[in-house]
Amino acid sequence: MSDLKGRRIAFLLTSGYEPSELTSPWETVTEQGAEAVLVSPESDSVSSGDHSQKVDVQVSDAKSEDFDALVLPGGTKNADQIRMDQDSVDFTRAFFDGNKTVASICHAAWILTEADVVKDRNMTSYPSLQTDLRNAGANWSDEELVVDGNLITSRSPKDLPAFNEAIVNKLTEEN
Repeated sequence: MSDLKGRRIAFLLTSGYEPSELTSPWETVTEQGAEAVLVSPESDSVSSGDHSQKVDVQVSDAKSEDFDALVLPGGTKNADQIRMDQDSVDFTRAFFDGNKTVASICHAAWILTEADVVKDRNMTSYPSLQTDLRNAGANWSDEELVVDGNLITSRSPKDLPAFNEAIVNKLTEEN
């Protein structure tokens, strides 16, 4: 594995996320020396089931230029709520505008349709999103992992090992 020391990675989510899709990539990047920062429209903490975590920065105060990458954990409730928050959509779009790495898993791809950044992109997601993504112009496929430039996408928690490895590899490649 490689060293991500000095890298700051934003994790954008709200309550109702899939816990493993937050904790697994978070642990992976922090073990490699990166600073993980929880960004949310909520102000104090986010929770899902028995898991909760403190919010580091409200999305209305966050700037993409302060981060090296964006990770979007899934969870149906989280993904549906976060895509309806304009600050979150703008924050996500800014990573694409800055040609920065964005990693989306499971239902998180919904925010990418709201940000209007999937046209002509190769990607995957939880299968129930395929029509939404295709209608937004994406080339969707049912694969464990799809990397298209700086966009990393995976389908579900079972794909986390490949997803996490792709995040580390992409950020190492950028060093």
